Amino acid sequence: MRKTILSLALAIGLILAGVSGQAATIELKAGHTLAPDHPYHLGLLYLADLLKERSNGEINLQAFHSSQLGSERELIEALQMGTTDMTIISTAPLAGFTKRFLVYDLPFIFPDAAAARRILDGPIGQGTLESVEGIDLIGLTFFENGFRHVTNSKLPIRTPDDAKGIKIRTMENKIHMASFEAIGATPTPMAFGELYTALQQKTIDAQENPIPIIYTSKFYEVQKYCSLTGHFYSPTPMFISKTAWNRLSEEQKDILVKAAAEARDYQRQMIDEQNAKFVDELKANGMEVIEVDKSVWLTAMEPVYKKYESEIGPEVIKAIRDEISKE
Repeated sequence: MRKTILSLALAIGLILAGVSGQAATIELKAGHTLAPDHPYHLGLLYLADLLKERSNGEINLQAFHSSQLGSERELIEALQMGTTDMTIISTAPLAGFTKRFLVYDLPFIFPDAAAARRILDGPIGQGTLESVEGIDLIGLTFFENGFRHVTNSKLPIRTPDDAKGIKIRTMENKIHMASFEAIGATPTPMAFGELYTALQQKTIDAQENPIPIIYTSKFYEVQKYCSLTGHFYSPTPMFISKTAWNRLSEEQKDILVKAAAEARDYQRQMIDEQNAKFVDELKANGMEVIEVDKSVWLTAMEPVYKKYESEIGPEVIKAIRDEISKE
């Protein structure tokens, strides 16, 4: 009897030892607002594969598209509460939480994608990412949405004067709104999930977004004209909640940071490929695509710099311009 009890105890001990030796799987949920074929989602899926492989299955990332976990503002708040783990969002909604991202909302602050990426991946961008730790977010890297362009259902918009009186949906961001007010348009902030219906019902005339969003959201079905203004560049930071970050071991944190940087490069490549491809697709779907003189648009929106210079910090604007001028 005693031998049987000892054998049973030994067996239970071995089972418990085996269980304790298995690392618990970390389940992470990441949400964003765009379509499943947009580079946001493709980049997150790529990241999920990297994490699973490099953590030997210890980190399992699930990606949720199309505002399934909420709007961008709701996603930020969910990360702060710890009810969602990760997100990729535009910088515009962050203005209500921190002023450090405001500089990226200025019109024509970056001349091209190469300059933007160099600055965001360097000390200036990394300093911006670190600024959110005080609001219970950890900044990992910058994905991107690319340069934003104007579409509308009324007329070919070539110059800022053509946009006068146009009712255009913008993100809820005062610099974006002020930029369009400067050229005589009527900006109307609206959640992205409501945008297609508003365009379809013609409660608004226009919207502005990067080419991949214009195409993957099928705005060509409800908008006739696309003007390649490139007025704002949209960096999209990737955040993890402090709650989720603290659940990771030091080794897992290192895996996540390195994998996020690789996913960033992959995601940007997807943006480049879609920009090249989808302009032709928009034309094939009946949109009139219009080239514009961007210098005229910059001049028209330049007053926004003076208006927000003191709030953003003139030294922040100068640091970016000085860095760009080095090239």
